[in-house]
Formats: sequence, C-alpha cells, structure tokens
Amino acid sequence: MAGVDLTNVGKVYPDGTRAVTDLTLGVADGEFLVLVGPSGCGKTTALRMVAGLEDISEGEVAIGGRVVNRVPARDRDVAMVFQSYALYPHLSVRDNIGFGLSLRKVPKAEIREKVDRAARILGLTEHLGRKPRHLSGGQRQRVAMGRAIVREPQAFLMDEPLSNLDAKLRVQMRAEIARIQRDLGVTTIYVTHDQTEAMTLGDRVAVMKKGELQQVAPPQELYDRPANLFVAGFIGSPAMNLLQGTLSGDAGHPLLEVGGQRLSLPAGTLTERPALASYLGRDVVVGVRPEDMEDAELVETSEGGALTSTAELVEAMGSDVLVHFAVEAAQVVTEDTRELARDAGTDVLGRLESPRTDLVARFNPRTRVKVGDPVTINVDTGRLHFFDIDTGASIWGSDGAGASRRDEE
Repeated sequence: MAGVDLTNVGKVYPDGTRAVTDLTLGVADGEFLVLVGPSGCGKTTALRMVAGLEDISEGEVAIGGRVVNRVPARDRDVAMVFQSYALYPHLSVRDNIGFGLSLRKVPKAEIREKVDRAARILGLTEHLGRKPRHLSGGQRQRVAMGRAIVREPQAFLMDEPLSNLDAKLRVQMRAEIARIQRDLGVTTIYVTHDQTEAMTLGDRVAVMKKGELQQVAPPQELYDRPANLFVAGFIGSPAMNLLQGTLSGDAGHPLLEVGGQRLSLPAGTLTERPALASYLGRDVVVGVRPEDMEDAELVETSEGGALTSTAELVEAMGSDVLVHFAVEAAQVVTEDTRELARDAGTDVLGRLESPRTDLVARFNPRTRVKVGDPVTINVDTGRLHFFDIDTGASIWGSDGAGASRRDEE
C-alpha cells in the first residue's frame, strides 16, 4: 500500500485539447478518495494518467513516493477496475480472478490461496466454478474486483464501476465496495459522475470542472461549506437553490431582500462571515438547500422570516415532500450555473427573460400543501450560503473565500 501524489499534472492531447490543468492532489496511504464532476471534466483522464494508460503532459505522478511518469502501466503496481467487467466468457470465475497471476507465472498453489481469499471477501466462494454468463451484474462486478484484489496492489483505481448496474444493485454494491476497501485498507481512487456515490463512499471528495480541481474535502464539509457556486450546485440532491438577493441593514440587524420579500439574518451572521460586511447594499448570490425550507404552518416559531408563493408541483416521496415554487428574483446566470445546467440537461438560456427563479423545498410529510395552493415557506436563514456574484466564490473569511478552496498538499 502507498499514497498517490499528483503535482501540477496536466494533459494536452495532440490536437491541442486540454483535458486536465494544474492538478495537485495528495491521496494518503489507505485513503478512499473520490473524483467527481460532470462528463468531460477530466476525472477519468486524471485516473488514467495515474494508471499509466494516458501520457502525462505536465507535472508529476508519484506512487509510494516513486515518480512514475515514464513507468509502464504494468510496472506501476496498481489495479484498475473499469466500467465494463471485461471478463473472459469461456473461463470460470476462479480462472477469471486468477488470470493476471497466471500470466505472471505465480505458482498454482499461491494462486489458489489468493483466489480463495478474495472469493471469501467478495462472497463468491460458491460461484468459483461458474462461467460469467451465469452470474448477475453485481456478481460480475465482484469478479472484476476480485481480479484486482488478488494482485495485492499499492492502489486500486476504479472508473465508474457501478454505472452498468440498476439503481438497487448500485446501492448494494456501494456498501460492498466501502466494506472491502475498509477491510483491505488499500489506497483507492474512485471516479464517478454520481455525487451520491461520491458522498457515501469517499473519505474525501475532489470536485472537478473543465479539467480543474474546484475543491477537495470530506463529504460533509463539501456539503456545508462549498468553496464556490459550482460545488454548491453540484453536491446535493435535490440541488442547492441559487438566486440573486440584496444584503441590507447593518451588522446588528442584517437583512436579505429577495424579489421584493425580506428575510432577517441572524445577528451573528457577519461575525461568522466577516467578508459579508463589505457586501451590505450589494447584490449577492444566495444559496439555500431544500431541507432548510419548511412549510411555515408546521413551524412553531420563525426568527428569520418566510417567503410566500404558490405551489407549482408537489412530489410526495414518503419520508418527505418536495414542493416546487417560484419567487420574483433574478436567475443566477454565471459560467458555473451554465455548466451545472448543461450537466443537468436543462436550458438556462431559454428562461433568461423571466424575472423569476424556480425553487424546491423539502417539506415534512405532514404538510397539507397541494398544487395551486398559496404557500408560506419558512427559511432557516442561519443556514443560508452566500457567493460573490462576479467570481462565484463562497463568502466567508476576510478574503471572501471559502474555508477550503483547493487541496495544495
């Protein structure tokens, strides 16, 4: 086992296309790090450079302290698990798992011992004599993982390994992968587009956009203190609501005006976010997560105030109710929100003429709100997020930046 370090790594293809820019990222020995971001953000390219499947245009990649830029993939002592299972259909599960060891002329007794151990870890012992066609999708992916485990590599590299599975099986396999990685303690870099996978699996999560690292932090820190608009909008489901607002009042009684409606901010807001004081009287981007809004009829006391609107869509989820509504506030249109819209498959440009922003609130299932009803939405103003409208940076400290912008290790 060993750590993996990328220092100022870049990738430029022969046609001039830049896939990765100045990526500096340290993965500790035994850590589970997840690379997440939209399609085309460079996360798989970064993984393939670590594996040796892509040449490195700039910077250095080190595994266990050894720079491997010019080391062939077969000599890097890493094992990669791909999106496709890549199993040999004519071989049994046992022979598929042990295939790489056979190629390396490992003694048969040692191969059998390692395959049996991997099968016990993966729950495949009773399937060792079967052919891949007799296995479920989840079992085939476990066989692919078994092939990586028996190599006892310094690091596992996983590229969207669950994307071919159905939703229920993905949840099951997420738990399996987390358990296996924890038991083996092998350094793991895992690439996914699914932010739910990222948040549930990673010790830390690195968010990428257009080849650049946006933020790397433990999952909860990413959720609670996103460094910028892109991270805020990408992490969370449903996504964080983003809208324009204006700060007013003073340090003792700060206010937020949103589309003609006014919310009171906690008195300590400017103490917790010193940089916010310089934004009084200015427009900012306001972020509010769906779970930080509630049906006002179900809230005993409300210190921050509420928004009024009309319920346009009500989705009963069982454990909660998603209520869609709009406020008369300008939409947030920046490079970050355009990228988020493209990833979500929505068209921001087609709605720019509308002076309203659509929001989603996560209500308690006891709500009686129906489509078309007037609704008053209590907002937990102590949990609002604020971003600079020009740079997209989170407004926190005296420099206006988030608590953890980049991993500079």
